[in-house]
Amino acid sequence: LSLAALGLPSLSVWGAEGIIYKAAVSANYCHLKFPAIREETLYTKSPVLKDSRDGDIVDFYGPCDHDPLGQEEVRRQKADIIRDQNRRTGDR
Repeated sequence: LSLAALGLPSLSVWGAEGIIYKAAVSANYCHLKFPAIREETLYTKSPVLKDSRDGDIVDFYGPCDHDPLGQEEVRRQKADIIRDQNRRTGDR
């Protein structure tokens, strides 16, 4: 008997594409966890994920086929960095 047959989300630990946790919430909506992109590679053509042991883990809800190194994720993490920098500058 599978979890899906019971109406429960399926849980996985993935090594592919840096995803360390994946739970299907519905047909194409998932809860994913994966390491953040190393900041020094974020603005390059080949971004690289941080080591998951660093503890900087992205907690993502959205499409199950989300790419932790895709353009959408790169844009999101760049925006996070800019927002954090603006917060620090505004605190002075």
